[in-house]
Formats: sequence, structure tokens, C-alpha cells
Amino acid sequence: MVFSLLITYEICVVCALSCSCTAATACLKLKQFFPVLSWLPKYRLKEWLIHDIISGLCTGLVGTLQGLAFALLAEVPVGYGLYSSFFPILTYFFLGTSRHIAVGPFPVICLMVGQVVLALAPDEKFIIANSTLNETQIDYEARDAARVAISSTLCFLSGIIQLVLGVLQFGFVVRYLGDPLVRGFTTAAAFQVFISQIKLIFNIPSTNYSGVLSIVYTTIDIFANISKTNFADLIAGLITLVLCLVVKDLNERYKHIMRIPIPIEVIVAIVATGISYGVNLEETYNAAIVKNVPSGFIPPVAPDVSLFSQMIVPAFSIGILAYALAVSLGKVYATKYNYEIDGNQEFIAFGVSNIFSGCFSCFCASTALSRSAVQESTGGKTQIAGLITAAVVMISLLSIGTYLEPLQKSVLAAIVISNLKGMFWQVVDIPRLWRQNKWDTAIWLFTCFASLLLDIDLGLLAGIIFGLFTVLLRVQYPSYSSLGNVPGTDIYKDMKKYKNVEEPEGIKIIRFSSAIFYGNVDHLKDGIKSIVGFDAVRVFNKRAKAKRKMNKLLKKKQLTSSKNGIKENPVTDEDSESDDDMDNYDGTKKKEGNTNYLNVQVDWNTEFPDCVSIPVVTIHSIIFDFGQVSFLDVVAVECLKGIFEEFQRIDVDVYIAEYDDNIFGQLESCGFFNDAIKTDLCFLTIHDAVLHIQRQKKGGSSHSVLDMTSHLQESSQLIEMKDFKELRPTRYLQSQQEEYRNMMTLKTENSPTHTGTQ
Repeated sequence: MVFSLLITYEICVVCALSCSCTAATACLKLKQFFPVLSWLPKYRLKEWLIHDIISGLCTGLVGTLQGLAFALLAEVPVGYGLYSSFFPILTYFFLGTSRHIAVGPFPVICLMVGQVVLALAPDEKFIIANSTLNETQIDYEARDAARVAISSTLCFLSGIIQLVLGVLQFGFVVRYLGDPLVRGFTTAAAFQVFISQIKLIFNIPSTNYSGVLSIVYTTIDIFANISKTNFADLIAGLITLVLCLVVKDLNERYKHIMRIPIPIEVIVAIVATGISYGVNLEETYNAAIVKNVPSGFIPPVAPDVSLFSQMIVPAFSIGILAYALAVSLGKVYATKYNYEIDGNQEFIAFGVSNIFSGCFSCFCASTALSRSAVQESTGGKTQIAGLITAAVVMISLLSIGTYLEPLQKSVLAAIVISNLKGMFWQVVDIPRLWRQNKWDTAIWLFTCFASLLLDIDLGLLAGIIFGLFTVLLRVQYPSYSSLGNVPGTDIYKDMKKYKNVEEPEGIKIIRFSSAIFYGNVDHLKDGIKSIVGFDAVRVFNKRAKAKRKMNKLLKKKQLTSSKNGIKENPVTDEDSESDDDMDNYDGTKKKEGNTNYLNVQVDWNTEFPDCVSIPVVTIHSIIFDFGQVSFLDVVAVECLKGIFEEFQRIDVDVYIAEYDDNIFGQLESCGFFNDAIKTDLCFLTIHDAVLHIQRQKKGGSSHSVLDMTSHLQESSQLIEMKDFKELRPTRYLQSQQEEYRNMMTLKTENSPTHTGTQ
């Protein structure tokens, strides 16, 4: 009912948004809802069918064994893993957009399901008293029935969440599950799976833990009961693990030679089942075997709606992660084979698959990396291979499944662990990520350790929150750099990263790589101080103090002012005065002689006597590169205005370059420009600003004609561009061109050649 209502709602929304309802439009929308209609009519029967059949048979054999094995992670009877490997494929065939992923159980998702099952149906709830033996026992039949109901209800609820998100076009949520986060999470989940399966290999009694620090308690429990190891299960598990790892490595190494990978899991399972049946390991060595594998299909069962409130949070986590894993893998194959994956349609496909599968006692489906790799490497072209896989699983359910009942659980556990090899190897991501990006490394490590120590879904939530927090920190503490010119070009690069760049004399070019807002304006100021090498406010205060001191020394005739600067006169001890005395001088003493030196104009770039201490400022201009600044808020604009005024007070000019139109509009709307800060300080490029500064400092006649011509051409091109017609600073460029033309005309008239011609 819910499914039909949501689909009807989506169809109505799409139709409402459509301009017209034609046959072509209806056909297009129908293909969007059922992607199979797009590729099935184009199916190349002669070229693709044989490949899909071979791929489906191989994937089906592997999927059958993995379904049994992964059911152990979901804490349900192993036979239900076959249902979970069959039903999701049927609906995904019609609704999915990926042609290569193999839909079914995935170990991380199964582990998350198992955590919920253990939390809602622990063994303690099913203890019954046995009056005959005077002891307590567990009602395994009731426990398994309750756990199946919980896992299927969780599957159903996850499907509803996925379907709703797909209908509401929420496919973008996968963006918040970045690659470092997912890989850190799956690595931690692999360790969780390993710990949960190692106790089956040893076949030792242990308590099933769930929640915070469950992996710690389980590990302690394993070591506490290690003396009770069943050696028949241990030997079988170790042999299976070694064989699977070795053969899988050979399959990967020689995949260019072997057309079909060796199905080692199937071979090992068949051999192990034969040995267990022939030796009767359960009776002889008390080995743990599968025992009950259902034959045939069970009727659909309605989910237990009363459990929804208790599992809404893990259902959301499972639904999002299952979708993210499937879509990320699907995009890899889509890129390789040149077709597209529709993220919203994938949400709908997996939502419908899980709703449908939940009614048949399945647990949540996603895609397994190993099965998908088998399906793709054996030549699978479309989801026809998926139908063949489902047919193989169905045959196992109808006839072959009962023959697997003597199979040891330790063999299945070893098969599960062997499929985690790729996840364990993700640990080598850490050195690479550390070299590439420290923040991504932090996300990887935090998510991994949070998922290990916390419950698996809490770890995922903590990782997402931490990832968003790092984004906030990156914006709050943006990177800044000092730029230099690549000689002979108009290119400016970071001086720390490039060796041959040159910094223009007396000019600092500062680039900010983030938006500027109230949260990072203090970091902005610190970055400016770090690059220019001084504090503008402190320099101004020091200069004011030095000027007062020089006035006092001039009055006492200990300094002499002239057009060549200020010189120190020799003084006697009686005439000397301490700095403190001069600082406390209030000007109340009688003025002697000429007093015009009290308002002397000081050139701060000249040398001063040793008795006057003045901070050295080696620059005359600063250029802010705003090319990577996406927005400014009111606080940032006020801060920039203060920075401009602080530098202007110490005779350092400040300019803005490479700004976006929106940035200029924000500066204007926030009242940034005034009589002291004019729009003439804004330039379209850094090179324009540098050329303007050099011309201002050196004088127009002494500037290179080639540089000025280049600058004029660049400015003309910028003005002629349609995109810059409404850009206010172009008025400055026009005036600059006019000034240059006048200068060139005057220079030509005064040249010897011109005079001779006249």
C-alpha cells in the first residue's frame, strides 16, 4: 500500500512539472521508472547472452555460499541468507540502473543487522527452565523465529526509508558519505566481522554482545574461553581460510589469463560438506554444523509494525549505507562501460527491493564487492546475469540446499573472513591520505575508531558529524599563501610551492582559499600579519611614539632637522634625558627658539639616529587575491575596511584583485567603498594591479613601454568582453587607458625623430 501510494505521488509530481503530456513524454517517464525498458530492447542476444549465462552461473554459485555465510553475521538461521540472495535481484532487475553490480547480502550491512537483532532479541529473553534436568535452557526455535521477524521488519523499514528518499529526490545525501569516511567505517566493520566470526572458527561458548564496547567485551570473552576450542572446527576453518585467500590472490593476479575465476568457495564447501557427512563430525567431535537449510519458499509475512519505533535510527543508517555502497560501486562500472547511474532511481530500486524482500523474511540487501567483481570479470553485460544468479540460488533452495546441512559453520565463517581481505587492506590508505590531505586522514581514523568502540551505527553517525565538523574547521581556519610572479608571464603562484617565482619589489600578494565570514576574520588578520611580517596597528603606534620623541629631542636640540633627514647632535650628560622622561613630557616647558620643527614631516623610509627606534616596513603595497573567495558577510566587510584603513595610515596601499562579480556587489552593498577606499583599488587581475603599482611608484615616463602596451591590450580585451559591460571598475580601466594614450602622445612629440620630421 505504501509503495503504491509513493509511486503514484511521484508520477503525479512528474506529470505536474511536465509542460505537456504527450506519448513521447509518457514513454520517457516510464523508462525512467523502469530502466529495464531502456536497455532490454537493445539487448544484443548473440553477443551478450552467452557471457551473461556464464557470469550468472559463476556468481550464483558464489552467491549461494556467501548467502549462507553472511546469514551468520545477521544472527539468523543460515537458510535465510539464500532468501536474501534471491528476492532482491528480481525487483532490481526492473528498477535498477546499474548493469553490473550483484545485488544481495553485504557483510557490513549484515553485521549492522545482527547488532539490531542481538539488541532486540538477546538470548536472555528466551531462557526456559527445565525441571527434569534442573537447569535453564534457551528456546532456540522461539529465538530464531523472533530474530527472523526482527531482521525482516528492519529490511522492510529500511526499504520504506530508501523509497521515500528516492521519491523526494534525496540522492544527494550520499555526498555526505565521503570516500575516507566510508573506507574508515568499512575497515572498522571488517574488524567487527572478524571478531564475530573468529569465535565460530574456534567454536567456543561466548556471550553475544551489542552496543558500546561490544568488540572489547567479545574479545575478552574469546580469550577467556580459548581453552574450550573445538579443534575439528578450528582445523577446518583455518584450512578453508588459507585456501580461499591463496586462490583468490591467484584469481586476482592471473585474471588476464583465466577467463573464469576459480570458484574456491564452492569447491571448499562441497569438499567440507562431504568430509563432515562421511566422518560425522557433529557426533564424533561435537562440531557445529549448519543443520537446517530450508527447502522451497516460505509464504510472505507482514512486518511487525510495532518494532518500527525501536529500529528507526539503525534502519535509516542501514538504508543510507547500503545505498551508498551500491551506488559508489555502480558508478565505477558505469564509468568503465560508458553508461550513467541515476542516484535517485537507485534509491527507489533498493527501496522497493527491500520492501519486497522484507515480506519474504529476508534481511537488507546491498551489493557485495566480491560477487560484483565475479559478475563483471566473467563477462557479465547486463542484469540478465543477475536473473541467472537468482535462478542458481533458487535451484539451491529447491533441491541442493538440504545437502549442505552437514557443512561446518567454521567453514562458512572462514569464507566470510576471506571476503574481508580488501577491507583490511584499506589500512594502507592512511599513509597516502596523510601525504594528500591531513583532514581526510583525521576523518578516516576517527570514523574507524568510533565504529570500533561504539556501536556500529553510532560509529557511522559520529563519523558523519566529525566530517561535517572538519568542514567547519577548514572554513574557520582557511589556508593563505604569498604569491610571486613567474618571470616573463602574468602568472602568479604560491612562493612556498614553486621555486622560480619572484616577488615584486615592495609588493605582497596574499591569496585566501575560503569564504570570509565572522568565524574566520581573526584568522584572516593573523594570516596577513604572518605574511607581511608586521602588525599595522603596532607600527602606527610606534611611529606616533617615535614622532613625539623626535619632537622632544628637536626641542632640546639633541636632533637636527634638515632636507637630508634628521641627524643626532652630540649632547652632554647634563643635557641628556631618559626615554621615560621624554615619554612623560607634556609640552608645558617654555618653548625656545624656532618651533617649526614640532610639526616636522617624517619620511619613514630614511635612516634615523640610534636613539629613535622605529619598526622597519619594507613594503609599500598589498594585493589581496580574492579569486577563491566565494562570499563575504557583513562582519568580514567591516573587518576588511578596518584592515585597509590600518595599512593606509602607515602609507601602505591595499588593492583587491581577481574578485568575482558577486564579491564586488557584496562590498558595495555593505558600504565598503568611501572617500578613502575607492573602487579604483579593485582590479580584474593580479597582473593589472602589479603593473599599476609599479607605474605609480616608478613614474609613467620611466615605465617599460612593452609592459604598458601589454597592460593596455589586456585592459582593452577585458572592457570589450560582454560579461564585463556592467562591471563598475572598468571605468577605472578606461581612464587608465586614456592616461596612457596621453602619455604616449606627449612622449612621441618630444622624441628626436618626431622633432626632425616636423
